[in-house]
Amino acid sequence: MEPPERRDLAARIREASLLEGDFVLSSGRRSSFYVDKYLFSTDPALLRDIAAGLEGLLPAGVERLAGVELGAVPLVVAVALRTGMPYVIVRKEAKGHGTVRGIEGRLGEGERVALIEDVTTTGTQAVRAARRLAEAGAEVAGVVAVLDRREGEAGEDLQGFPFRALFRIEDLRAAKAR
Repeated sequence: MEPPERRDLAARIREASLLEGDFVLSSGRRSSFYVDKYLFSTDPALLRDIAAGLEGLLPAGVERLAGVELGAVPLVVAVALRTGMPYVIVRKEAKGHGTVRGIEGRLGEGERVALIEDVTTTGTQAVRAARRLAEAGAEVAGVVAVLDRREGEAGEDLQGFPFRALFRIEDLRAAKAR
C-alpha cells in the first residue's frame, strides 16, 4: 500500500471509528479513547480497503486464515474473498451444542495459518486464539491486526507469535480528516 493511500485509509478509519470519552476496554483498563471496530468493519468500502492492507501483511506461505469471533469475522471473510484462501473461526469458548467445536471450519494438521485480529490492546485474545490453533495442529505463521493500540504485550511479537499491524494508534491520531 502506497503512503498516500495508507494515510487516506488511516484517516478514514479514524473518522469512522475513533471515539473520545471514558471507556472500559476488554482488558479492564480505562481509556479516554476507543476504536469501535464494528464501525470500520461494517462499512463495505472501508472493509474492502482494510482487507487489501491486511493482505499485504500476511506471512509468506500461509495456507489458511483464521479470525476470532466476533469482531474479526468480517475481516477474515474480506481477506479470504480477496486471496481465495479458506478460513476458520476461532471461538472464544467452544459452543455447548452440536459439534461442540472451539474452531469452526476445516483446519488441516500442520497448515500454516495467519490469525487476523481487529484491534489489539494487550494481545491477550489474539494469543489465546493462536494457542488454540496451535493446539489443534496448525502452525501459526503470525498474527495480523488492523490496529495495535500499543499497550501491554502488543508490539513485534505476541508471546512467541510474530505480530504485524496495519496501523498503530499513533497513525490514526496523526491522520488528518478527509
